[in-house]
Amino acid sequence: MVIHADLSAQILRLYRAERWRVGTIARQLHVHRDTVRRVLAQAGDPAPASPLRPSRIDPYRDFVLATLVKFPTLTAARLFTMVHERGYRGSPEHFRHVIAGMRPRPAAEAFLRLRTLAGAAQVDWAHFGHLQIGRARRPLMAFVMVLSYSRRIFLRFFLDARMDSFLRGHAEAFIAYGGCARVLLYDNLKSAVLERVGDAVRFNPELLKFAAHHCFEPRPVAIARGNEKGRVERAIRYVRDSFFAARAFIDLDDLNAQARAWCEGQASQRRWPEDSRLSVNDAFEVERSSLLALPEREYPLGERVAVQVGKTPYVRFDLNDYTVPHTHVRRTLSVLADDRRMRVFDGAQEVASHPRSYDSGQQIEDLAHIQALVERKRAAHAHRGTDRLAHAAPGALALLKAAAARGHNLGTITAALLRLLDRYGAAPLQAAIGEALKRDVPHPNAVRLALERAREEQGLPPPTELRLSEEVARRDAPVRSHALASYDQIVQASQPDQGDRRDE
Repeated sequence: MVIHADLSAQILRLYRAERWRVGTIARQLHVHRDTVRRVLAQAGDPAPASPLRPSRIDPYRDFVLATLVKFPTLTAARLFTMVHERGYRGSPEHFRHVIAGMRPRPAAEAFLRLRTLAGAAQVDWAHFGHLQIGRARRPLMAFVMVLSYSRRIFLRFFLDARMDSFLRGHAEAFIAYGGCARVLLYDNLKSAVLERVGDAVRFNPELLKFAAHHCFEPRPVAIARGNEKGRVERAIRYVRDSFFAARAFIDLDDLNAQARAWCEGQASQRRWPEDSRLSVNDAFEVERSSLLALPEREYPLGERVAVQVGKTPYVRFDLNDYTVPHTHVRRTLSVLADDRRMRVFDGAQEVASHPRSYDSGQQIEDLAHIQALVERKRAAHAHRGTDRLAHAAPGALALLKAAAARGHNLGTITAALLRLLDRYGAAPLQAAIGEALKRDVPHPNAVRLALERAREEQGLPPPTELRLSEEVARRDAPVRSHALASYDQIVQASQPDQGDRRDE
């Protein structure tokens, strides 16, 4: 807390001239007693220590102090049980309060100011809340790299902290600097260090391949030694206070565009801590010559995962579904995704490419994939019907060919012939098709008439797919008409002979 000069003067006047006590000064000026004591101590007038009132813990103080020296992390609850067994009858709450003041504190550690050579950098992630994208709530992560000598900052925001984003942040930082740092310091984040036992460190193999490509040395800081990468820690705090606080942005691209402008502008024009006459940008121009040259070929960046395609032509990646050609269903493919696009590969062949979505539960479709599947389904249906007709009634192919020559709809004709096949059977259909072709009428109606005529000639009931009861079937049985000549004989037998009429 900063104490103004007028308040300090008033405290000293009340203490020296008016002889007020510390507590009275604190109450009247509405400040804390420690504030009054600190002002008096700085002025050379330490406040007189008030005598300690006797406490129930006094007989056990030596025992508690000795125990804490031997076991510094022993809990207050355990200490309370131990002194209670020895006769202490105070309350646990008061005991905890007293123990907090008696517990030994580690001595403050002093640090030497680190001097770094040009060309080294420090890297870390920082969390900046979340972004709501559709139905998905994505974390907003900031990749921060700072050159240790010049304090030049690179800032890039991502919607995750995955390995591909981590490496992309490095690559874009090197491009922004115009060269690669020689040494990069990391703490124990999983993107850099997978396992650590003492001084034995196992780096992430992806980071090692990236480092080999760019010829820099990854170096971990010591455990619980954040001061060794204090430049990036202070840079993150500077980003929070000077850039991100109260900043409005439309989307991630807008935020990153503002971050680039801030890094090249305000952050680069600030005073260089080593020499107030220079700016960070001036120091960076000196450091630029110490950076390594960028590699001739780019490192292949992107998240690569294996995906399984089910019976529908979609692959699931990062909470969303993307279409693939229907010819690749029931197969295992690989996805290579960056922050812009999601590409699907079958081996080395790219079979699909989509803009990446950070929403959740969306179906990102390529209309060509869907249309090809629809056409395939239609063709397959027609092919199955034609193949069935060709096996049951070979003459159907000739009828379809003749119908196509006259411009008829083959799909409609095929469907009609399949219905006739189901009702009448294969042999009758083949005979009816042959009769229709002889008459040069390649149409299902001609085939249907031929089937009906053959049925009537054989005296067969009309084919039906309904299963009726015996009574209904008897009522609906077809009745054959009698020959009219028999009726003529009955009429002639009932009429008198014409010769007999003349005799009368």
